[in-house]
Amino acid sequence: MNNYWITNVRIETGYEKSENTVAKTLTELVNIQIDGGRIANVTTEAPPSGSEGLDANGALMLPAFREMHIHIDKTYYGGPWKAVRPAINGIFTRIEEEQKILKDQLPTVEERAKKMLELLIRNGHTHIRTHCNIDPVVGIENLKATVRALKAYEDLITYEIVAFPQHGLLRSDSVELVRQAMANGATHVGGVDPATVDRNIEKSLETVFSIAQEFDAPIDIHLHDPDSLGAFQMEQIAELTEASGKQGKVTISHALALGDLVDPRLQTVTERLAEVGIDVTTTVPVNRPTIPIPFLWENNVPVSVGHDSITDHWSPFGTGDTIQKLALLGERFRISDEIGLSQLLRFATGGVTPLSPTGDQQWPKLGDNASFLLVDATCSAEAIARRKPISAVYGKGNVFVPEQGVEEGVYS
Repeated sequence: MNNYWITNVRIETGYEKSENTVAKTLTELVNIQIDGGRIANVTTEAPPSGSEGLDANGALMLPAFREMHIHIDKTYYGGPWKAVRPAINGIFTRIEEEQKILKDQLPTVEERAKKMLELLIRNGHTHIRTHCNIDPVVGIENLKATVRALKAYEDLITYEIVAFPQHGLLRSDSVELVRQAMANGATHVGGVDPATVDRNIEKSLETVFSIAQEFDAPIDIHLHDPDSLGAFQMEQIAELTEASGKQGKVTISHALALGDLVDPRLQTVTERLAEVGIDVTTTVPVNRPTIPIPFLWENNVPVSVGHDSITDHWSPFGTGDTIQKLALLGERFRISDEIGLSQLLRFATGGVTPLSPTGDQQWPKLGDNASFLLVDATCSAEAIARRKPISAVYGKGNVFVPEQGVEEGVYS
């Protein structure tokens, strides 16, 4: 259907106060017209006679999610159960494992990537930023499979692909491979731990930015290094961002050092990231100090949540469930009031929420992309806190229909 209506859908319209505190989210049942993948009408009036339509039965409409950090090209998902092995040498244990794992997985990369995409879409994601291994073991073969998998869902999702030199841009001599990747479908230039992995902060970062300039591309760098070492690299990234004119086009993934810093150092680094428009992605880790997500947002550093993996040789704990992750974020930072819970959506939607913090209605609007969820909840605060189920996912105006049998072993 190119032009149709969704009837009896619940949207948020404002906040209701009691004793000077927001006690409730106000909602209204409306009918919404979708035309050409866009929202064409939002009204309480009945659709014209004879219009095609679907009945939402009072389900809550929320903006679709953006998965901003995932690796769909290397996964155990869709295959037999495997736990991870002890990482005796940290990241280098995993890099060593990949010398064999990547070759073994290559024949099934596309198939498993599609299964991960099915899971992510079913959990409400209509934009995917995936990191894709670019290394001497598989060259750009994982990239080719990733592109094919993503193209199979172009009627539902938008996507970005980070050319990710997991084994070290310099350490594995992957500079030319990353250039090849950028010429063959990758949209972002990646990097990983310039200090710990590449052992040369200046050269590693300058090479990343040089490739990005060559291809006029954004950047997304994995940075796991903690404390002052990680903070120093963030400052170096900020300097290069400003010098190269890449303001607003650089992401630091994980940025774990931000969870270790205290003021005044935390404030100084945060202000610098904000000055040059660097954003951050996080998995909301619970096995180490969590980066101060609300503080970063309040200080103009955009933060997005991501799942990183579902199950692979790095971690077996992923679910792809962003509602669950937002609930975890709320628990971690003791956000349990009506406004606070509802505003958690911004970390999963690129900042889009149905209501502003002051209760002004700001979504959906006429002309918006028709990518949204229907959730069995009365408001977004309830959806997050009570981890309510998604009943339907729409991407570009098209409803998602899972492949037959996809529900089997959803977390296997």
